[in-house]
Amino acid sequence: MDYELRDQSVVVTGGSKGIGFAVCREFLKEGAIVTFNARNRDEVEQAVEELCHTEVDGQTAETMRNRIHGLVLDGTDEQAVSELASFAAEKSSSRSIAAWINNIGTNRARAGEGYTDGELDFLIAANFKATVFGTQAAFSCMKQNGGSIVNIASLAARAATTGRSTIYAAMKAAMVQYSQTVAGEYGAYNVRVNSLMPGYTMTPLVASTFTKAALDHLMENNLLRRMADPEEIAKAVLFLASPVSSYVNGTSLEVSGGHNIVLNPEYSYLKKKGEEIQS
Repeated sequence: MDYELRDQSVVVTGGSKGIGFAVCREFLKEGAIVTFNARNRDEVEQAVEELCHTEVDGQTAETMRNRIHGLVLDGTDEQAVSELASFAAEKSSSRSIAAWINNIGTNRARAGEGYTDGELDFLIAANFKATVFGTQAAFSCMKQNGGSIVNIASLAARAATTGRSTIYAAMKAAMVQYSQTVAGEYGAYNVRVNSLMPGYTMTPLVASTFTKAALDHLMENNLLRRMADPEEIAKAVLFLASPVSSYVNGTSLEVSGGHNIVLNPEYSYLKKKGEEIQS
């Protein structure tokens, strides 16, 4: 499928690893010019090197270096995000940005009463302020030609995990509501804003937050009984970001494998097991 992003400038915040890295790779496969940011210089340089070797027909690692740009900057800083937008717009012949993915987010697991003032500021900045600043910067570069903004929220926006994501979940829920609100503000400019709620995905953040035993237990409530690969989330992001989803606006797409959707997720597995025994 042609996602109509060839030679278009796109931005992925927090693109050095996890879902953001996978999104960068999917955009590159579609021929887009990708700019991403992260705060750690070593991680940015390593990500650029790996992304340069993305397999794209007719492209070598050297030519790919002209299509992937990693900037070392803080996505929670308003001025830095504005500079990110200006840099990405300059990579487009129309000096605009076709798609912007607000992917920055992190968590610090605490019980609800255990957050300090500094931790609270940190989590609000990473999980909400960064989205606001990114959305505003993206819109400034999309007003003339339209575009798509995708805000990466979380399954926690719908189903919070008590004792592990008190502030994280609240900020991700705020992100979903914010996306709907600005979709209404930007509609006349043909700038679409949607959010995406990934379920449990094998990223560095998840790996550092949960033990394997805890994850195995959580997957008992998943209709597919497994976690997502980052690439599976990235493909959904690509859909929302591209003109292929031109009439999808102000919505939130859950990509969770059907986590906590039904009260008896074991039903189909027991039914299948019974059928196998009978056969």
